[in-house]
Amino acid sequence: MILSIVLLTSYIIPNLQGNSTSTLAAQNDRIPVNNFTETQNNYKNWKHTDTVKIPILMYHSITNKNQHQISISQFQNEMSYLKKNGYRTLTSSQVLYALRTHRIPQKKIVWITLDDGYKNSMTTAQPILRTNHQHATVNFVTGFSQKGPFLNLQDARLMKASNVIDFESHTVTHQNLTTLTYKQQLHELAESKNWLDSHLNQQTLVIVYPDGVCNRSTIKAAKMTGYQYGLSTTPGIATSNENNYQLPRQRVIPNMSNAAFVALLQSD
Repeated sequence: MILSIVLLTSYIIPNLQGNSTSTLAAQNDRIPVNNFTETQNNYKNWKHTDTVKIPILMYHSITNKNQHQISISQFQNEMSYLKKNGYRTLTSSQVLYALRTHRIPQKKIVWITLDDGYKNSMTTAQPILRTNHQHATVNFVTGFSQKGPFLNLQDARLMKASNVIDFESHTVTHQNLTTLTYKQQLHELAESKNWLDSHLNQQTLVIVYPDGVCNRSTIKAAKMTGYQYGLSTTPGIATSNENNYQLPRQRVIPNMSNAAFVALLQSD
């Protein structure tokens, strides 16, 4: 209990002290997230746009063993489509920078997310992404790191070092947060953030809600523990006009047609 209080305090106090407009504005120039520290120099060729529009694609397990999951060939085909049609796959830190500053590297951009942290994110998805010079974010359930079909800490460290994958939080136990008390939600968010920050040497700024749902207590807990963005499963294109803590995502489903996949990317 004492340890949990200490961990929560370590995130709550800095967040309360650093929530001024000037502090957040300063972070636009230096966003320490995941693989490396983003600086203004990384974005010198990015152009201003009135409204940033980013399709956030939602995947889970990539495998041929389960017909209810995305097959390897489907994932390959969809990543090939993105490459052939000039889409740039952004890191989580690049997405946050774009949303904050209204600047993008090009018109065709996309954020690929892989929920839960299945082992095949490393064995199947990562090699495909590397071949295509693409990037994705694994939304990691930290309490699953000792379970069979999921990535462990060593896996996560190797993947992060590859610069193909970065990591954001998907809570500790993957419970529907709206069924929990505020204190329980605070624990789920703070403990998962602490695990990622300490073990992967990063500043985790995105919380991905299990089942895609949140309530007022969830958003309050997210703000208190230092998250600056939250991802849901509400369909739609994420934009800089959205509530930071309720960004929509586009679910990729098994055996969807090429036309249906292309439609997920359309912002107009």
